[in-house]
Amino acid sequence: MFGVSSINYPNLCCMLSDYGFEGHQLQKDLPLNGYVEVRYNDLEKRVVSEPNEMTQEFRYFDSASSWEHRSNG
Repeated sequence: MFGVSSINYPNLCCMLSDYGFEGHQLQKDLPLNGYVEVRYNDLEKRVVSEPNEMTQEFRYFDSASSWEHRSNG
């Protein structure tokens, strides 16, 4: 909220949050990417809100560590 100034507005937190925001504005438990993705759909000519999906495929790293082959000598 740095750089935001308003005259005679008692609650600056609500001024900066989204309409559908649930929770407390000043708590830091919201993930960096958020819970929903908001975008403009050009075909429907409206703003669409969808759940944010950040899936990552399973990766298996089969590389030997350089520390495993060292001898104690």
